Amino acid sequence: MSRFGRFRQPSVIPGFGLTLGFTLAYFSLIILVPLVALVLRSAGLGWNGFWAAALDARVLASLRTSFVTALIAAGINVVFGTLIAWVLVRYRFPGRRIFDAMVDLPFALPTAVAGIALTAIYAPNGVVGQMAAQLGWRIAYTPIGITIAMIFIGLPFVVRTIQPILEEVSKEVEEASATLGANRFQTISRVLLPSLAPAIMTGFALAFARAVGEYGSVIFIAGNIPFVSEIAPLLIVIRLEEFNYAGAAVIATVMLAISFVMLFVINLIQAWSRRRYGYGS
Repeated sequence: MSRFGRFRQPSVIPGFGLTLGFTLAYFSLIILVPLVALVLRSAGLGWNGFWAAALDARVLASLRTSFVTALIAAGINVVFGTLIAWVLVRYRFPGRRIFDAMVDLPFALPTAVAGIALTAIYAPNGVVGQMAAQLGWRIAYTPIGITIAMIFIGLPFVVRTIQPILEEVSKEVEEASATLGANRFQTISRVLLPSLAPAIMTGFALAFARAVGEYGSVIFIAGNIPFVSEIAPLLIVIRLEEFNYAGAAVIATVMLAISFVMLFVINLIQAWSRRRYGYGS
């Protein structure tokens, strides 16, 4: 067998070389080439210039706002998305199909429309915003509003990732656990959650990745106040409007590096979970 033959997987369907070549070419053109161009653009500032732009106080504040709110939104979506998937799979009630279809609305709704709608609801003169203002709370134009917008656009990723896995978990497993003396908490923590853990981590990663790069639905409710509610994608747009292309590329490169590291760690945890509970090779 040749040195390259070991990578060839036996299959009854021919065309491994052609499909692999197409996959690599497509992946390179769509993903690798733009990312390399982004890094090279930011490298044009030189090492000192790159770090000076990356460590700017306004840049660090916008990155902190984007990543912290995205993490919080993804964590909230994991909890409530799992509950929603459980209800949709385990129960039958009037209007379930309509409720199931509404989960996908953030996919179809333009992000700008979602941002305007959320702002109208949570602004100080909005329906919810007025009630919150009476309690001394401010939702819109704060990181709280950003988090709400990110929850809105990230929820479908968690629900649609967990839902098919939950459908494969037989009710007989839960019944067997109960007959062996396990209470509800033990059944959930020792039977259901281990089987759902890889899907939950995948949903968390997708929701986080979607939220951290979100722009349209966030800028309206964020208020875009520097050092308070300014997100990194907006600061990139501001740098571009200032014709500071290298500065925009630096912010994008830093976001890319942080996102890659976080998603890589999440994938490692997901792989460990699959091996630990026997749901993957």
